[in-house]
Amino acid sequence: MSPLVLEAPPRPVPRRINGRTPPPPPPTGGGDGDESSQGPRRLDNVRVAMLFLIAGEVMFFAAFVSGFFVLRMAAPMWPPPLQPRLPLLVTGFNTLVLLTSSLAMVGATRAMRAGDGQRLVRGLVAAATLGALFLAIQGYEWMRLIEYGLTVSSGAYGGTFYTLIGAHAAHVVGALVWLGVTLTLAARGRFLDGQTAVLRACAIYWHFVVALWPVLYVSVYLV
Repeated sequence: MSPLVLEAPPRPVPRRINGRTPPPPPPTGGGDGDESSQGPRRLDNVRVAMLFLIAGEVMFFAAFVSGFFVLRMAAPMWPPPLQPRLPLLVTGFNTLVLLTSSLAMVGATRAMRAGDGQRLVRGLVAAATLGALFLAIQGYEWMRLIEYGLTVSSGAYGGTFYTLIGAHAAHVVGALVWLGVTLTLAARGRFLDGQTAVLRACAIYWHFVVALWPVLYVSVYLV
């Protein structure tokens, strides 16, 4: 009695549609080929990490702003009598300075995508210069307010002002340090070879710090 031999089933032949053979289905992710151009685009690790960081920062400042409005609503007069008024025009100009730095950062990221290293460096230098100018104007404003008697110990008015605005200034300093490191790497020819995670993260955080300031300006200075 001859042994039973199992034959493999025949491979299905793709049907021809309108005289053409349909292309094979795309890979499902188990192969070793390059699938960067196939399937939907996903958020990379840098963007996900920055989204978590910015979400935490938003909650941090939301708590401070909420506390500021609670203290303000409870005060019989705001600003309190004999306390200096905040400089609206100077701070309004300073707001434009910081917003312009965000435009410079946009130009830098566009230069990165275009592979223009010189324009990339110029954009980062412009953003850093405008950010430093913003801090310098704010420091001058604080010195004038202290001379007029507005200090941290001046009650809720001075305490909330320096807490909110000082917290933002600290974030600008941190963003400037990050931007300085990014600028140094860009001047050495980095970010033009596709390794752009540091620059993209720096740009996202810089735009967040810039976008946060108009909210504080309206809440503290104008409302």
